[in-house]
Amino acid sequence: MSCKSRLNTQLLLVFVFFTLFATRFVISAPLEMPDNQPDKPNFVILLTDDQALCTLGCYGNPSVQTPHIDALAKRGMIFDSHYVTTAICMASRCNIMTGLYEYRTGCNFTKDKLPLDLWHQSYPMLLKKHGYRIGFAGKFGFEIQGLDRLPADSFDMWGGGEGQTSFSTKKNKSMSSYAEKYPHATLSYGAFGRDFVSSSAHTGQPFCLSISFKAPHRPVTPDPKFDEIYRNVEFPKPKNFGRAHSHHLAPQGKTFRQYKRFKEWGYSDRFNEVMRDYHQLVYAVDQAVGMIVSELESKGLMENTVIVFTSDNGYMCGSHGYGSKVIPYEESVRVPLIICHPGTQHAGARCQALTGNIDIPATIFDIAEIASPNRIDGVSIKPLLESPDQKIREQLELMNFWGPVESHYLAVVTEQWKYVYWFHESETVSATEELFDRKRDPYELANAGLATENLDELNSMRKRLDRSAYRIGVESRTSEYRIYKDLFDRQKPWSEKAKLLQEDSSE
Repeated sequence: MSCKSRLNTQLLLVFVFFTLFATRFVISAPLEMPDNQPDKPNFVILLTDDQALCTLGCYGNPSVQTPHIDALAKRGMIFDSHYVTTAICMASRCNIMTGLYEYRTGCNFTKDKLPLDLWHQSYPMLLKKHGYRIGFAGKFGFEIQGLDRLPADSFDMWGGGEGQTSFSTKKNKSMSSYAEKYPHATLSYGAFGRDFVSSSAHTGQPFCLSISFKAPHRPVTPDPKFDEIYRNVEFPKPKNFGRAHSHHLAPQGKTFRQYKRFKEWGYSDRFNEVMRDYHQLVYAVDQAVGMIVSELESKGLMENTVIVFTSDNGYMCGSHGYGSKVIPYEESVRVPLIICHPGTQHAGARCQALTGNIDIPATIFDIAEIASPNRIDGVSIKPLLESPDQKIREQLELMNFWGPVESHYLAVVTEQWKYVYWFHESETVSATEELFDRKRDPYELANAGLATENLDELNSMRKRLDRSAYRIGVESRTSEYRIYKDLFDRQKPWSEKAKLLQEDSSE
């Protein structure tokens, strides 16, 4: 063998030796584990805007196509008595972020921004504090005191927008990179969620993704990609559709724009056309949900990810001759809630227990084994995921402090009853009480409070509301809400309430 050949052989042996040595070192060297625990559950929180129960197949509408959301329901649990405590977007989103009633956040369109200390106690911020990677996209929906812009810097991945955002992706600054492939915003949020899941899978961190879809909020701008989905579909009207089913309802609720919108928005004479566009908007949401779930599955993360699907408020869609939301009737305040929890023993079950949007943060903290902030109003839904036949609360408060004062109300819901108190009076209208039997009259076709046989139930619900009104006075975040303790005082005469309102408006 020549010298050159021996040299090449020796070099080859040296290369092989060092390769084997390096490989052995890499294999045997301990991996650097992240500070957080990799077995912590991930969370995907999916929030729609103005979505009625009638838009989902899993909630009993055979005319719609929502295969991906329905699949989540089959893997998880459907909640049939889930309510938003304030049925309008800004207040509801703060409820969901903090687990507090509106009078404790002090936040709504005509009230104030969310206090900074409460933002630091929100579910994304507390999860981040405990090692979670967090992402947000869509309509943020509220402002925070002390911040001159949205909290984009607080998130590891941000696609949020101010105000109502737009259905045109290119008009949403933080989402503009998705505009060419996904010109309609709904699918762009699905792509954002897919990318966040993909990037999070390589970090070793648990993660929380929050998507706040604009759909199906107005303006009615469905994705033309799905124009054929409902072209020949006829949608049935609800059993309480139209003005013929509103004569027994409080006159105060008919003073605001919800009553006008029955005709202005076409429910009265173009119902099917209006509902086709509305359901088409939801269909795009379903497709976006499918994009996110597909990525979770491809990365092997479904078995360690909790998915929550819900809405910030419902939508009347012509029921009782109303359009829009805000009012305390079922279609406005009762919304979808689906929780897909890995390893559940009750996949596909329906839960009738009373739950509220303020319960979502407490549920996230409970599942993540993180202590909830002190005096949070919500309670954890986790026990229902383990045993759906029990209950986690005796009552829930519903309220509206926004818009004309005539439309402000306080309501209390229990397992069987809903009691609503409208305090405002005029020369022709007195303070009004409404009592609905949720079990026997799900479409709220009669005021059960007018029947003498329900007097005991009426008095019981009155006492519940009296206690709730007192709490508003004691626990309100700002003085703007404390006046409602007196306004919802059923014993106080209207003359005194009118004087309070006059003094309040002059300040």
